[in-house]
Amino acid sequence: MNFDAVVVGAGPTGLACAIELQRRGISTAVFDKGCLLNSIYNYPTHMVFFTTPELLEIGGIPMTSIREKPNRTEALKYYRRVAEHYHLNVHQYERVERIDGNDGAFLVHTTDRNGCPQSYGAHKIILATGYYDLPNRLGAPGEDLDKVIFYYKEPHPYFGMDVAVVGGNNSAAIAALELHRSGARVTLIHRGEGISSHVKYWIKPDIDNRIQCGEVQAHFRSRILEIRPESIRVATPQGELEIKNDFVFAMIGYRPDVEFLARHGIVFEPETQRPYTDPETLESHRQGIYLAGVIVAGMHTNEIFIENGRFHGAKIAEAIARSLA
Repeated sequence: MNFDAVVVGAGPTGLACAIELQRRGISTAVFDKGCLLNSIYNYPTHMVFFTTPELLEIGGIPMTSIREKPNRTEALKYYRRVAEHYHLNVHQYERVERIDGNDGAFLVHTTDRNGCPQSYGAHKIILATGYYDLPNRLGAPGEDLDKVIFYYKEPHPYFGMDVAVVGGNNSAAIAALELHRSGARVTLIHRGEGISSHVKYWIKPDIDNRIQCGEVQAHFRSRILEIRPESIRVATPQGELEIKNDFVFAMIGYRPDVEFLARHGIVFEPETQRPYTDPETLESHRQGIYLAGVIVAGMHTNEIFIENGRFHGAKIAEAIARSLA
């Protein structure tokens, strides 16, 4: 099966790219190793976006929400509706293993959800793989135990449990608050001096107050030394502690799959891990392969969000349309 373009990643940016390509008559398939909007699906169940609905819109389809800021469920529903409206050709649960060939004659090798190998021809490739699939590691013995969780979803299963939340940004603050309010005994551990000033303005006072009154125990300028089946060892300014523990939530961020990109000829700046792209077309160092969304920013993942990454699609589609003309 052959396409003019293949998009790797079925998040908002990948869908926006597919829509813009389709509008220009360019046959397109989108592949994702998970479900449609896999990253947003893995967000906390009750997460609220930090932005307003119109800044999440793609394809010219209006987005509405009950409150000023949309939540995860509303976003999933909206993007499903957009994919359905444009009849996008999305291959869910089909992992792209490697991309062979050259500009105008790529061969995309995948593994489908049944474990069967597949291959597709494509003139152009767009990589919109995001950064949420690879969690940052703690670097402590025991972090591969089943009790260590890198994707927080919801608090109910941890009622009555002793849990540690590692981190000091939005995801850690939200997890700590929800777990506390659902009956977990929460200890927050963070290398920094305190909760980050970048935490959402309606979340930060809440977590600060819970810590101040002792409802959430907090250890700042601290790190986990070891994770054991029934406890954790923590280095603190006051000395080493052993804390009773049932679950550890490692909310310390995520990173792009640099290894996958490098295997496919993407060249990076050594310090920032920012990939080379043409500023006008977003074409990478490997001719015919374009980058879209947060991976364009390298390790500076706070520079590109859905709000600005969604515009990469039109820029790339214009460049591909000119090339294929």
